[in-house]
Amino acid sequence: MLVKFNSSTSGQIMMFSPAARQLLEILHKDCTARGVITSEQLPEAIERLRRAVAGGGEQRQAFLPQTGTPAQDDDSNDDQRADGPPIGLAQRAFPLIELLEWTRKEDGYILWEAAKDF
Repeated sequence: MLVKFNSSTSGQIMMFSPAARQLLEILHKDCTARGVITSEQLPEAIERLRRAVAGGGEQRQAFLPQTGTPAQDDDSNDDQRADGPPIGLAQRAFPLIELLEWTRKEDGYILWEAAKDF
């Protein structure tokens, strides 16, 4: 399932729900079908994500598109292996951090939406 993050001032990004869940949990937000990061919450949200990325929160798990489960490192399921190196927290967080910063500069807010709670 896709989760869309819409800025009131700076555009939109989309990500799969496992990645969105990971980032929203860092922000102490519920993973509901709709939510908001208010303009007052933006500075703290940016700081939380930056600390998680810099503070060893670099979780190196690759998610399989079909199941959302971590990829296996054994050779028994070559058809289920990830296509490249695992994607870390920093790579997943960077687009959201950028969107939060751009939105903060123009005193906006972020809304997210998904088809259902995730």
